[in-house]
Amino acid sequence: MSVHLHWFLPTGGDGRTLVDRHAYTDGGIRRDRITPVSGVRAPDIEYLAQIAKAAEQLGFEAVLTPTGTWCEDAWLTTVALTQVTERLKFLVAFRPGVISPVLAAQMAATYQRISRGRLLLNVVTGGDSTEQKRFGDHLGHDRRYARTDEFLQIVRGVWGGRPFDFHGEHYQVEGGLTALPPDPLPQIFFGGSSAAAGPVAARNVDVYLTWGEPPEEVKQKTDWIRGLAEKEGRTVRFGIRLHTISRDSSKEAWATAGRLLDDLDPETVAAAQQALGKSESVGQQRMLALHGGSRDKLEISPNLWAGVGLVRGGAGTALVGSHAEVADRIEEYHSLGIEHFVLSGYPHLEEAYWFGEGVRPELAARGLLDAGPAPLDGAPAANGRPASAPGGAPLLIAGGR
Repeated sequence: MSVHLHWFLPTGGDGRTLVDRHAYTDGGIRRDRITPVSGVRAPDIEYLAQIAKAAEQLGFEAVLTPTGTWCEDAWLTTVALTQVTERLKFLVAFRPGVISPVLAAQMAATYQRISRGRLLLNVVTGGDSTEQKRFGDHLGHDRRYARTDEFLQIVRGVWGGRPFDFHGEHYQVEGGLTALPPDPLPQIFFGGSSAAAGPVAARNVDVYLTWGEPPEEVKQKTDWIRGLAEKEGRTVRFGIRLHTISRDSSKEAWATAGRLLDDLDPETVAAAQQALGKSESVGQQRMLALHGGSRDKLEISPNLWAGVGLVRGGAGTALVGSHAEVADRIEEYHSLGIEHFVLSGYPHLEEAYWFGEGVRPELAARGLLDAGPAPLDGAPAANGRPASAPGGAPLLIAGGR
């Protein structure tokens, strides 16, 4: 079982500190309560292309793109980026409740032909009713997961190449099909920590994603999903979503984390915690419980830092340390059955190089990576790696990233 490395496309905007803002929404927190910060990078196609090309150059297998009203549409953005990359795959996040399952199956099939088989799918059921209502979706939390269950059954049925009928509570489909099924079938990624989410993963998905919790908690979650899948006669693989702050020394990495923390005033943290606390997502509540809104004891497990989650929704933890230490933690998660590592760092362009040039060789030396994809040939960054700069996540409250 090899490690699969993936990066992230910040289609809501990028920046250098944790209080940076993306261009489209304040995530439910009033802008006048946030200290203005310079250096925000708009998510224009030229900048996103730089990140995609860097990820490909550095040997990442795929890039995750988020979904929500606060970012660009994932389907349209990534299909454009397939035209400026060669082999990079795109893990496209989408919400089942706002699109027909037959249309989604058709879009996936078309995408596979346009991209020559480079589509992966990340199903985001949605844990925030406010965000869902912006799309016109008024179902409650558990019913959204029941609908996702039906949605994925239909998508797989339609991909079978013959007219497909389905009669459920949320969908009625007669003769659903695509002109040509996708080849290969896209792998389906999915995350959810609630009791309603587990059976959906067990019955339908290829890869179950968890946010970056301490190893013992991750093991409990994977054991839970693995047991449910066995009852369905299926095998599910596992992935984890984390940020990274990797440097040539542990001291440098923790200094960067410290600078990120120094940028946060108490009012900003309080406003973010208030907004995040309203989320219906069990995974989000688990993220909040890791730090309790406090700056104290943010290293919740060796090299696992919860500081990002003070102001960012969704993935709220980062691996912080030297390249060898970050590789140690990845190896530890891998020993628990985690295959896919969906990573990010801020800014995304610079941090991709820190990880790709620092941690990836460590993992390769330990025999944890397949022979491909290897980094593409090209000129190295100045002095062999990018200049160090404070990294930070935009304050994004919507989940599923």
